[in-house]
Amino acid sequence: MNAPTDLSMKTDEVLRVELEVFRRQHRDLDEAIEALQATGTSDQLTIKRLKKQKLKLKDLIRLIEDRLTPDIIA
Repeated sequence: MNAPTDLSMKTDEVLRVELEVFRRQHRDLDEAIEALQATGTSDQLTIKRLKKQKLKLKDLIRLIEDRLTPDIIA
């Protein structure tokens, strides 16, 4: 997650690739959180950190999706 937040300097093609990478990371974190919770003996601090990472990824995904989606003038 060392991607710069300045999306204006990136091409749409680069953003699409990053979007897929971030979506995959988001899914992987979700699976990891579920697996830790399923064991019942998981460390709550670790789960909290993973959830925070997941939320950051979600925000970044939204930013990229907004950048790639053209504005519709109504």
